[in-house]
Amino acid sequence: MKQLRKAQKASFFVAIISYLAGIGCVLATIYYSNELGGNHPVVASFGAAVVFFVGAGIVLHVIGRVDLPDLKIRSEPNGGNRKD
Repeated sequence: MKQLRKAQKASFFVAIISYLAGIGCVLATIYYSNELGGNHPVVASFGAAVVFFVGAGIVLHVIGRVDLPDLKIRSEPNGGNRKD
């Protein structure tokens, strides 16, 4: 099983919040579209927010679940002096 780092867990949590915000914006778009009409700037703003939140959620979801290699630089024994 892969080990997830704290930053990956946090980004997955923010991705879930972003998905929920996108769902909320979809509901707001539907509500305000009925109240104000489809050509109102508020409806367009909520529609743009849906695209933003879903896109950010996808990116953060991938970052949170990908298997990242360990990229730490470790010093070699003997001070890094190798004889080839």
